[in-house]
Amino acid sequence: MSRIAGGFSIALLTAALLAGTSTPALAQSEQPQAEASETDQARMIADLQRQIDELKAMVTTLQAAQTAAAPAASPAPVTQAAPMLAQGTPGAAPAATQPGIVQQPAQQVAVATPPRSKQWYEKLRLRGYTQMRLNEIVSGDASAPAGESRLRTIGDSGVRADNNFNFRRIRLILQGDLNDYVSIYFQPDFAAAVSNQSVGERREGTVSLRDMYADVYPTGDKSIRIRLGQSKVPFGWENLQSSSNRLALDRTDGINSALPGERDLGIVAYYTPAQVQEIWDRLSADGQKLFGNYGAFGVGVFNGQGINRTETNNSLMKVAMATWPFELDGIGLDGQVFELGGAVLRNRVNPEVRTGGVSPVAYKDNRVGLHAILYPQPFGLQGEWNWGTGPEFDPATGRIEERPLSGGYVQAMVKVDESPIGRIYPFARWQYYRGGFKGAVNAPRLETEELELGLEVLLNSALELTATYGWASRKEADERRFGQAEGQLLRVQAQWNY
Repeated sequence: MSRIAGGFSIALLTAALLAGTSTPALAQSEQPQAEASETDQARMIADLQRQIDELKAMVTTLQAAQTAAAPAASPAPVTQAAPMLAQGTPGAAPAATQPGIVQQPAQQVAVATPPRSKQWYEKLRLRGYTQMRLNEIVSGDASAPAGESRLRTIGDSGVRADNNFNFRRIRLILQGDLNDYVSIYFQPDFAAAVSNQSVGERREGTVSLRDMYADVYPTGDKSIRIRLGQSKVPFGWENLQSSSNRLALDRTDGINSALPGERDLGIVAYYTPAQVQEIWDRLSADGQKLFGNYGAFGVGVFNGQGINRTETNNSLMKVAMATWPFELDGIGLDGQVFELGGAVLRNRVNPEVRTGGVSPVAYKDNRVGLHAILYPQPFGLQGEWNWGTGPEFDPATGRIEERPLSGGYVQAMVKVDESPIGRIYPFARWQYYRGGFKGAVNAPRLETEELELGLEVLLNSALELTATYGWASRKEADERRFGQAEGQLLRVQAQWNY
């Protein structure tokens, strides 16, 4: 409004001046200059002076009124009426050059640009973890003569005489959603070991493929997924649980002997109802150690020879699993969850033989397993057991035979959320197994019984420490060695997550 009033006052002043000067100009043009008297000139000058004084008074009044009415906020946009009037007058200067006329800059109109969709590689994320261990055989059969069992484990080749530090796992994981219907997961391990590189010398720090699969979501949500590629086989709760999330340092012989390496190449479908996913999400937020989302129900087919092994027969390994968490609030155990489930595995496998290659015979490899978990709040229990038939070397006949097997474990644990050093998980585990081990040459028989006490300390989200002390009685996984090795093991692990 202030600029409108200002423009109006200037226009009014200009018009008044033009009106006031028109009369004397006309009088001057009609009367010859020679006949004008000094009286007429004085009268005209006085009249002009009067008109000028009146116009000045009008301008002063308008300016005072304009100042009193001006708002505190920024003025409204100026109308272009006065400049347009000036531009329309013949011979007038452009509005930008006229005194007192302010040229407004042209308004810039923002053009809405549609957001750019992310490329597939922009949707991926990289994470991982590393485990460094110290294994010490405190007492017992660290070494033994040929033909007698030494204290060894199938879960960690670092348990041996004359050993100190070693990397157990160095994992990098690349994963992400390519779109609403497909995601990928890629995990190599940089801490694998190979032998026979230099007259039987063992070499560590090599790369091994662990996971490479794509998840397809037919319905667009993630309640149903079809997994294609090399991934974990859904048999055994602790087999599915990530090593970065497990309390004990190694999986038990009885459960892991079903699937050494836990993985195979194939296709598997998982289904997770919404109510189950809600319970698992709540448990995960509470710091519980879950087995990972492998579905409440799973069914799949795989090659059956094991991780990174060439398929050698025309049969497929069939597997099915079911697990269900039950909330116990209704019986007075508020916040506590009890999970119960089982799995079935049917397969035929060709074990590696001492003479080279694999056995020409495909042996039955069938199992059924049960699992139960009472999540700690703060005290909890966990257990698994499986029974079946599998390949096992018979020293009496010198051949691999189909023999019965059974084994499992029971674990007690406590979750302490608040302590001076961070969240801690004390635990105790007893395991037992009698049966063949198809993951070793000639499928030797294992006879394992072990009690282990441990403590995991989660110092922060990036670093955790685990220490265990165990009393073990084991038969070594070598068909050429006999008897039981006994001893005590001290083991310490540092794990950092990134």
